[in-house]
Amino acid sequence: MLKSLLPVFKLIEDISFQYKFTVFIPVYNASKTIEAVFESLNAQTFKDFEVIIINDGSTDNSDKIIRENLSDLNFEHTYVNNQNNINKFGILFEAIKKAKGEFFVIHDSDDRCTQNALETFLHQYNTIPDELKEQISGVTCKCKNQFGEEIGKNLPFEPLYSNTFESSIKYGLSFEKWGVVKTRLLKSIKIDDFIIGKGMIPESFIWMIFAKNNYITKYCSDIIRIYYVDNENSLSTLKYDKKALGMGLYAIMFMNYFYKDYLLVYPKHFFKRLISLLMASKFLKYTFSDYFRSIDSLLLRMIFTILWPFKSFL
Repeated sequence: MLKSLLPVFKLIEDISFQYKFTVFIPVYNASKTIEAVFESLNAQTFKDFEVIIINDGSTDNSDKIIRENLSDLNFEHTYVNNQNNINKFGILFEAIKKAKGEFFVIHDSDDRCTQNALETFLHQYNTIPDELKEQISGVTCKCKNQFGEEIGKNLPFEPLYSNTFESSIKYGLSFEKWGVVKTRLLKSIKIDDFIIGKGMIPESFIWMIFAKNNYITKYCSDIIRIYYVDNENSLSTLKYDKKALGMGLYAIMFMNYFYKDYLLVYPKHFFKRLISLLMASKFLKYTFSDYFRSIDSLLLRMIFTILWPFKSFL
């Protein structure tokens, strides 16, 4: 059953860390941009961090460029050169296993960050009231594009404490952002190895797990990442068959995690997830029964059943 492929969260015992941050750089055909990432990290005002670089089977000369630059890095680093591409979600968990930093940051290989990025993350976390810190999964800040334009709308108030579901649905903050997450929480997530290498899996898997387990994020207006738009390798530009499993599982996760509290409040968002699941089903080898039994809500099951004969028109 599809539902059995969803990630599982079980909080591990508290552990000690060697660094304040682990910065993870996933690389795929980034020979033209990876040097700029290294420049950004070399320039950080806060120095207590390690970097994990995983080259995910690039077909260009990314490996050569990375190796040429390793000696110039002024931070602790680990470099892994995977021969085969398993996609970002798979190497993300490879990096999480290796991480020795208290906080975990994903720094894409075609972006840049401001010199005070890590310092800002730490300041924003340290100013969270002590009584909230156990409930906090991390801190999220804002981005600007390569043209200097701020991405997304203003926060409704600041600081905003919310989870990924509510920040997107209730507050409309579904635009590109950048965040740091507690590594202990990431290490508490177990994923089914079956999904690794099965196309693109959205990182939002992780944030939805935290929301389900009542963790919240501190959202801030600091602009500390330069996000390059129109990236040809982005998830949104992929053909649906290359991301069908990830989108289908995400739809099931969205509906099952939140229908009890939010289905009657935000029905259109659950309907969208049903449509997404139907579209994914056109590219996946599962039966109607597999999908039906993976949906927990009786109402959503009924609607899915009605829509199933019409999926070819989507």
